[in-house]
Formats: sequence, C-alpha cells, structure tokens
Amino acid sequence: MELSGKVAVVTGSGRGLGLAYARALGAAGASVVVNDVDEQAVADAVRTVEAAGGKAVGVTAAVGSTESAEALIAAAVEHFGRLDVLVTNAGILRDKVLWKMSDDDFDDVVRVHLRGTFTCARAAAVRMREQGEGGRIVLVGSPAGQRGNFGQTNYAAAKAGIVAMARTWAMELARADITVNAVIPVAATEMTRTIPAFAPAIEEAERTGEPLPRWMRRDEGLGTVDDVTGLVTYLASDASAGVTGQAIGLGGDRLALWAHPQEKAHAFQDGGWSADDIAASWAAGVGAEPETFGIPAPRPPAGA
Repeated sequence: MELSGKVAVVTGSGRGLGLAYARALGAAGASVVVNDVDEQAVADAVRTVEAAGGKAVGVTAAVGSTESAEALIAAAVEHFGRLDVLVTNAGILRDKVLWKMSDDDFDDVVRVHLRGTFTCARAAAVRMREQGEGGRIVLVGSPAGQRGNFGQTNYAAAKAGIVAMARTWAMELARADITVNAVIPVAATEMTRTIPAFAPAIEEAERTGEPLPRWMRRDEGLGTVDDVTGLVTYLASDASAGVTGQAIGLGGDRLALWAHPQEKAHAFQDGGWSADDIAASWAAGVGAEPETFGIPAPRPPAGA
C-alpha cells in the first residue's frame, strides 16, 4: 500500500501497537508525527519510523487536553506541510472492579482514551476541512468496548464511546471526504500476556521466534502487533475512500466487521406495556434469546 506524500499523526506511538502503526505507515511512505509521554520513547520511535523508510518527528505530550491535540496537528503542518491521517491510539489502564474503582481511576482513563480521541479528532478535522482534500481518521477501540470486560468499567466505557464517535463523525465529515473508522485490534501485548491461556504460547513464540499457534491466530484472532498494521495502513490509504463509519477487527489471521447495535427483537401490545405485562411475556417473547456479554474466555484445544 502506497502512502507517499501522506502525513500522519499517531498518538501513543512510543511502544506497542502505536509504535507498530507508526512504523508501518512510515514503511508505506508516510511522514509520521509520533507521540508518547516518555521523551526517550518518542526519540526511539522517531528512529524506528526512519529506519523503516519514513520521515518522522516526535511530540512528547500527554494526550487528553486541547493544547496537546493542537500541538500534534501543528507539528504535522510545521514539519511536513499538511495532515492526511490521524490514528488515535494513546491510552492507559487503571483496572479495578466497580466497588474498588476510584474517581481518579475512572477519570484518568476516560480523559486519555475518550477525551483524548475527541480533542485530537476535532483538531484533525479542523485542519483537514481547511485543506479541503479529505482525510482519514482511524480511532482505536477494543473488544472490551464491544463486549464489556471484568474489571474494566473505565476502559470499556471509553472504548465503547470511541466507536460511537466514529459512527457520528462519519456522518458529520462525509461531505468533506473525511472517513472515520474504528479499529478493534487483538494482539499479544502486556495486557494479553497476563491471560493464563495465552501466556505460555506467547512466551514460547517470543523465545523461539516462531508464529503463535494456529488456534490462537484463527480461533481467538490473536496475533502480534504487526498483524494489525495492515488494517491501519489500508484505512489510511486512498484505497479505503469508500469505507467509513465502520468498526473493523483484526488479530492474527482473523479480519472481522463488527455489527452496530440494533434492535434484535420487538413486540407490540395495544395500550402499551405495564411491568406485569413485561414480566408475563419476557421469557417467551422479546427476552427469549438474551444477548451474551463479556469477552469470551479463551478455549485452547485439548493438549495445547
């Protein structure tokens, strides 16, 4: 995929998935603004993108505030003359069950993930609309935002909100030829490495350099961070001009389109529904097939 002449901002690109996205965009020919809160990580990321064949500049800043968002977009314009692509990857975790989660735990995660996505996308949209040549905004969601996940009230809520914003902004920015999509990545990161069913296979793959086993790459849709980069590169390209408002998952060997929330079942009753009416009809009516929730537990094959 060719991205020569494109300029991208990738938030939270000092390590992990964000660094993989920035490296892949640079390898495809894009100039990239990398970002992290760690100055050394930013410097290392710049060198990584340049080694991959791209041009890069770094901005050390905590994503969340309007000031940080505008500094990132300004860096793209100052150093490379324009902005074509925004990838909002920055995030933190503060996992706790509901009754132990503090206000700060909740606010910190929402500020970086949800507010940071909003402020960066707003600044990018302003610039892209001024340029009048369209653009690509790629928001990073999570399976936790699609399904919920134990101990992640703050993270799941923020990630669900990000996908909702993608659908809204796809409508608002369509006339400006700016596409907005959400990526739902599944990759071997510090978080997935702690899952007991995955940990041994991840450790073995890292030790030997061999791919993750087939059941993980296909059945669980879990691969390396580099496995996700093809989707981000595609969504950053001219080839994806007709794709917007979508939540698209990629992990290992599995590419997936996530469904939007919609009515699954409905029923009518003249005069409306009392509580007693609902109770009497629920199990055999609208509630006959309730939705599941939570990320399904890994199911390794026997002997794996």
